[in-house]
Amino acid sequence: MTRTTCPYCGVGCGVIADKGGVKGDTEHPANFGKLCVKGAALAETIGLEDRLLVPRIDGRAASWTQATARIAGAFSKAVAEHGPNSVAFYVSGQLLTEDYYVVNKLAKGFIGTANIDTNSRLCMASSVAGHKRAFGADVVPGNYEDLEEADLVVFVGSNAAWCHPVLYQRIAAAKAKRPAMRVVVIDPRRTDTCALADLHLALRPGSDAVLFNGLLAHLGAPAVDADFVARSTNGAEAALAAANLGPEETAEICGLSPGSVALFFDWFARTNKTVTLYSQGINQSSSGVDKVNAIINCHLLTGRIGRPGMGPFSLTGQPNAMGGREVGGLANQLAAHLEIENPAHRDKLRRFWNAPRVAETQGLKAVDLFAALHSGQIKALWIMATNPLVSLPDSDRMREALAACPFVVVSDCVASNDTLRYADVALPATAWGEKEGTVTNSERRISRQRRFLPAPGEARDDWRMVCEVARAMGFMGFDFASAAAVFSEHAALSGFENDGERAFDISGLADLTDAEYEALAPVQWPLRRGEASTARMFGDGGFYTPDRRARFVPITPRPPKGATTRAHPLTLNTGRVRDHWHTMTRTGRSARLSAHVFEPYLEI
Repeated sequence: MTRTTCPYCGVGCGVIADKGGVKGDTEHPANFGKLCVKGAALAETIGLEDRLLVPRIDGRAASWTQATARIAGAFSKAVAEHGPNSVAFYVSGQLLTEDYYVVNKLAKGFIGTANIDTNSRLCMASSVAGHKRAFGADVVPGNYEDLEEADLVVFVGSNAAWCHPVLYQRIAAAKAKRPAMRVVVIDPRRTDTCALADLHLALRPGSDAVLFNGLLAHLGAPAVDADFVARSTNGAEAALAAANLGPEETAEICGLSPGSVALFFDWFARTNKTVTLYSQGINQSSSGVDKVNAIINCHLLTGRIGRPGMGPFSLTGQPNAMGGREVGGLANQLAAHLEIENPAHRDKLRRFWNAPRVAETQGLKAVDLFAALHSGQIKALWIMATNPLVSLPDSDRMREALAACPFVVVSDCVASNDTLRYADVALPATAWGEKEGTVTNSERRISRQRRFLPAPGEARDDWRMVCEVARAMGFMGFDFASAAAVFSEHAALSGFENDGERAFDISGLADLTDAEYEALAPVQWPLRRGEASTARMFGDGGFYTPDRRARFVPITPRPPKGATTRAHPLTLNTGRVRDHWHTMTRTGRSARLSAHVFEPYLEI
C-alpha cells in the first residue's frame, strides 16, 4: 500500500495505491477519502501501451549517453554562438517540484536565461500577478476548511462541479448540513455548478471586473472593516474612486437584471464569512489580472481575508501549478519567491547556488516564447511533460514555430503525440506511479507523490535527466542523489537570508532525513525553521509589501479583446469536460471516462 497524490487538478487529493487498484486516502486533508471519477479511474491509465521506453534521436532508438551528449552539445553550441537567450525550456504543471527546481536552476542560474515558462502560465499567471499587486507575494491566504465554514460561497468563472469535483462536493456537503449557507455562481453559462446555486448571475462575457467594481462601490458600513483598512492597507480611496458604478448601471453593463445584482450585493455586504472562488474564467482573459484585483479589493475593504470562512481563493488547474511557482517556474520569477528584477535577490541566488550567471531580465512567456521560435530567435528548446501543439492557441502557427527551431528536445512518457513529431531528441520520462517527489495544491499544501511502480524500459525522472545534461555541459551543483536531496536544497533556499521578507519559506523541512522525506505528511507553507505550519495568512495584516500593508488596485474595466460587434456578434467561451484531462494522453486510456462526453462539442 502506497500513499501518494492524484496527478490531475489542483485540489491535490490523496490516494492509496495497492494491488487492488486506487482509492481515496481518508487521512489526506484535501479529500478525506473522496475521489472524482478521473481519480477513481487512475488504475486504468497506468498500462505500458503507447509508452516511450527508450531515448530516440532523429526518430531512431539511442542510448542515454548519446542523447545526453547530443542535447548538451546543441545547447552549449547555441549559447556559445548566439548567447544564453537563444535557448529555452517549456515545462508543465505535471512536473513534480523537484523536477521544476532542477530545470529552473539550470536555466536561470547556470545557462543564464529566464526563457523558461510553463503551461501553468495559461491558467495561473493572472492570479500570480494579482496576488503580487495586492499582497506583495503570490499567496492564497486561506485553506479548504474555509469553503465549508463560509456562509456565502461565490464561484466566479469556475465550473467546480466538473473541474474541481471533490472541493465542490465538500461545499455541497457543508450546504446540506447548513442549508442557510448561500452559493452564488457568476458565469455566462449555466454549468453543472449551478445545481448548488441560490443565485446564478449569467453576466455578459468579460464583464466580471465591472460587477466587482460595482460591488466595491456598494459596500458600506457595517460591511467595511475600517480598522483593517486603516491599519493594514493602502489605496482604498483610489480604488473606490475608480469603482463609481451604481447597481443599476452595473447590471446594464453586465447584462443582468437590476434585482439579481442588488440581491448579490446585499448578500455579500451582509455576510461576514464570505469566500470568493475564482478559476480559469477569470484568469484566462486579456484583463485577467484586473479581474483578480477587483475581487481582492472587495475582500480587503471588508477585512474578509485570512480568517476562518472568508477570503479570495484561487483554484489552480494543475496538480503542481503552485509548486512550479515556488521554484520560479514562470519566466518572470526566480526560485523561492525571489524577484528577477531585484539585484539583491539575484545576488542571494547566485551565492546560494554558486551560480556562474543568474538571469537578470525576464524571459519569454509561453506565447511569446513560441513566437520567438517562429522568428528564429530560439535555437534550442526543451519541452517537458506537455503537448503545446494541442494546448497552446493557434496550433498551426505553433507547428510552424517548432518546425523552424533548429533543435527540439521533448521529454514525455508517451511514444507519440502532436509535439513529439517535431523532436530531434525524445526522452522517455517516468509517469505518475513511477515518480518520487512533491506537489503543492491550491491551499499551499505540500504532499508527497510516491513511487509504487518500477520505471519501465529506460524511463528516467525529469530531474535526473536534466542533471545529467547540466553535468555534460560542464556545470557543477547537479550531483543530487535523490529527489529527497533536491527537495532539501529547495527547502533550504526558501529560508536563505529570508528573515520573513518572503512569504514562501519551508526551511523547517530543509533537514529532513531520507526516511522523514519518505514519510512526509501533507503540510501547508509557510513552515519556517522552528515554527508550526501556517493554515491561514493575513488575518492580522502582515503582507509582503515594503510597508507590510496590502494594496488596493484601482480597476478600470476593459472589454475582452475582440469584443462582439455587429460584424462579429458571437462570443466563444471555452470550458472543460468533466471526465477527461488536458489532451487526454492519460484519461484517453480509460474507456469509461469517455462515457460522459466522448467528443468535443459547441453549445450555442
